[in-house]
Amino acid sequence: MLVLVFSGGTALLAADFVNSRAEIKGGLRRNSYGGGGRTQKLEVAAGEREREKIEVSVSEQACSGNELESMFQRCSAQIDKLILGNNKSLDHIESDMNLITKIEGVPVEISWELDRYDVMNIYGQIQEEELSEEGTLVTLKGTVTYSENPGEQVLYECAAMVFPKTLGADRQRAADIGKVIAETDKKTQTEKFLKLPREIDGEPLMFFPAMDGRGGVLMGMAVLIGVLLLALEKQNQEKELSAKRMQMQLDYPEIINKLTLLLGAGMTVKRAWRKITADYEEEKQTWGIRYAYEEMRQACNEMDSGIMEAESYERFGRRCGLQIYIKLGALLSQNLRKGTKGISQILQTEAVQSFEERKARAKRLGEEAGTKLLAPMFMMLAVVLVIVIVPAFMSVQM
Repeated sequence: MLVLVFSGGTALLAADFVNSRAEIKGGLRRNSYGGGGRTQKLEVAAGEREREKIEVSVSEQACSGNELESMFQRCSAQIDKLILGNNKSLDHIESDMNLITKIEGVPVEISWELDRYDVMNIYGQIQEEELSEEGTLVTLKGTVTYSENPGEQVLYECAAMVFPKTLGADRQRAADIGKVIAETDKKTQTEKFLKLPREIDGEPLMFFPAMDGRGGVLMGMAVLIGVLLLALEKQNQEKELSAKRMQMQLDYPEIINKLTLLLGAGMTVKRAWRKITADYEEEKQTWGIRYAYEEMRQACNEMDSGIMEAESYERFGRRCGLQIYIKLGALLSQNLRKGTKGISQILQTEAVQSFEERKARAKRLGEEAGTKLLAPMFMMLAVVLVIVIVPAFMSVQM
């Protein structure tokens, strides 16, 4: 006894199992003609032996006599439309025809024969040189062969009247000029120069070197690249400015703390300012460039050049461009005008506030970094899912 059963997963619905058994008992269904063959995976059990997996090739359903005749008739109707290409009818062919070799969804192959290969080739491409204004008659014969049985064939035949392509007035004039130049070229091949016609039909002609289209493309690309480079430079400048401002914001609490400590030790504002700048100059090789300290050094140079101390602090704040430094410059300037009493207390309060702002800023940067890590985390999750799920599916199929 021979039993055939569909191979499948470990769990099948009862209805599907019954249907699959019924289908096997009735045989394997073929694809309709044009659908192509297919391969069916089965399990075969001979007697009480263990099941073995096999693959059965099921060819497509072949056409009967009436069906074959009907299919050939439909093919002829489709060929009538498909071979025209961009032309409207066989009575007036101007552009290349579409001599197809297959029809989608139909198991046939088509081969062509023509009586005028000097006018058109088997691909339907027109040879313009051999055409006449009155038109040229070309007979096309196509052999339509049934793919499943090459002995079943039918002959398709039609006639096409091929004309030169209709041109506009300007293009026709250019074609006429080209013909005159070609004739002149043949007559004067022994001469060193090809003489261009000076007039045609009484109209004077002037010739100029044609502009190479690649030059315009290159110019356009050059302009585009220039715009992109400017945009890139602007973007880099914005990034540098953003990094500079971030660095100055991070250095602000440290500068305030140093001023507070030095003023508390009995120094004046100017001496404390110079002390902080001198310490930065000594540690510059280690720290690198710190923009806030560079602006403080610039303020010291202004004081040495004769600018008033209060004005130097205000200009320092404006150069930094951040509200916290503008506030610091104004605070130091006002205290110089009104007296230095109470400035230490004010700077201590400012130091506490700046430190709290720095902690809040650090927390915000940490949150932004966590958000940027979401995409890599999702990618890692996808990799882990593949590593876990693929072996599970493979074990189920086995």
